[in-house]
Amino acid sequence: MTTWLVYVGCALLALYTLVVLMFFVAGRRTDARALGGFVPDCVVLFSRLLRDPRVSRKDKLLVAALIPYLALPFDLIPDFIPVAGQADDAILVALVLRLLVKRTDAAVLRELWPGPDRSLLVVVRLAGSRVAAP
Repeated sequence: MTTWLVYVGCALLALYTLVVLMFFVAGRRTDARALGGFVPDCVVLFSRLLRDPRVSRKDKLLVAALIPYLALPFDLIPDFIPVAGQADDAILVALVLRLLVKRTDAAVLRELWPGPDRSLLVVVRLAGSRVAAP
């Protein structure tokens, strides 16, 4: 069972890498960078939000609760269950991002976002916010 999960994980990583490389080869380097760095950019954003005094304590607690939830192997749907185990984590991250985008000043998010402006625009749009992104 574990071997099968490793193979699936490697296949997904290879597919992700292939998509990023296709964007790069097609001359869409900005899109390749945005896609390739989206998850690390979200991690950096969360860590910066935790340290920023302009972010409310309530929102900091939300982010602080999310990080251990994602790191722990047990959660609502265990991560060893293919697809569903990762889907609950992704949904939770999306909900937290949605709340943060709606509650935090757009200028603060722009300042703290480490990635390209286009990926921040995607985050803002997916959050359903009407806040003008860069």
